[in-house]
Amino acid sequence: MKLSKLISSVDTKNIVGDLDLDITNIHSDSRKIKEGGLFIAINGFSKDGTKFIPAAIKNGAKAIIVEPEVDITSLTISTEIPIISVQNTRKALAQTACEFYDNPSKKLKLIGVTGTKGKTTTTFMIKSILEAHGLKVGLIGSIAVYVNGEKIEDTDRTTPESIEIQKYLSKMVEQKTDVAIIEVSSQAMKLDRVTGCEFDIGVFTNLSEDHISPKEHPDMEDYFHCKLELLKMAKYGVINHDDQTVKTIPTLLPNKPIKTFAIENPADIQADANTVVITDSSIDFTINYQGNAERIEATIPGKFSVYNALGAITATSYFDVTANEIRSSLKDLRVLGRSELVPNKLGLTIMIDYAHTPSSLESILTAVNSYAKGRVICAWGVGGDRDSTKRPIMGEISGRLADFTVLMSDQVRTEDPLKILKEIEVRHHPYW
Repeated sequence: MKLSKLISSVDTKNIVGDLDLDITNIHSDSRKIKEGGLFIAINGFSKDGTKFIPAAIKNGAKAIIVEPEVDITSLTISTEIPIISVQNTRKALAQTACEFYDNPSKKLKLIGVTGTKGKTTTTFMIKSILEAHGLKVGLIGSIAVYVNGEKIEDTDRTTPESIEIQKYLSKMVEQKTDVAIIEVSSQAMKLDRVTGCEFDIGVFTNLSEDHISPKEHPDMEDYFHCKLELLKMAKYGVINHDDQTVKTIPTLLPNKPIKTFAIENPADIQADANTVVITDSSIDFTINYQGNAERIEATIPGKFSVYNALGAITATSYFDVTANEIRSSLKDLRVLGRSELVPNKLGLTIMIDYAHTPSSLESILTAVNSYAKGRVICAWGVGGDRDSTKRPIMGEISGRLADFTVLMSDQVRTEDPLKILKEIEVRHHPYW
């Protein structure tokens, strides 16, 4: 594709060189640039993208995009290589990726799911329901990428970089996928990873404190409004009407068609609170769906799983799925690492859950305590270079709700692991 076409929607500030050349690949990682590539030099939290320009050129870059403050004349690059200064390099990466892959999100239905908790489980529930409805479904999330029922790649972050998203969506279009679902983190919104995506439905599961740090969000207001951007982008919205912050969205977006789900408050899809049954291996509740009282079961325990199921049902109601399709798809659904029960010969209830925030840890331990017949042992850790204020809060929650707490190291990154563990430790438990 011609470079001139690739950057046609990008807000450029300065251009040096000829744009009439063919580009065969795009990336912001110099190691992934190939012959004929466009390298976008993004300045990250700890790395200056311009320092990787020589490596990108060595790997085959034929054009360079840089941050607006970069002095193009100071770069010692061959005059045959065009250099383009843009207003926002991250947005430019997303915009050129959309152009390069011919805007695949316009060629299928796209659902985005955001929120502090429940994104992964909700996306898998949506996927399962829509597949039961007979649709071909793709999913991009924190566990893996799926295309029409086949896992094509494991992932290591909630929302991939924009160039990867467009590549996956393009593959889905090639394989005639009907609906794609993306987990959308607040960081993805802030860093323009989904810029250019045309969302049909945006789902907001809930909001609680997370990702408040110098490298993430300065405060909860910024965190919320970054997530809110997804619903601004989507044609239709789906929100949790029991969440005190999320329920305000209709007043913030008065012209947006929005469906609600809830247990306690009136909603479009509402679980009858008197029917909700939670055991150590399942949830069971009744909703009014298409004019009938319908009983729904799922093999993922916890009240939060009821909310995830309600969010998924509400989102898929736009596709006129039937109650039987919902029932059959959720009854035996399992999601890796989300309230995942581990078979064992000891007769113990062993559960793996991705509870990485104070509210999610409290939710899972509260749920476990409601049905636990013996002592509760909670083994966990937190990642380094992330929100440190949540560490003692989570330590207090685990010390209060679990009989025993085992602290472990988890992706310490550049921090001292012992420092992280000491910041978690709160001498609250009666045994300390």
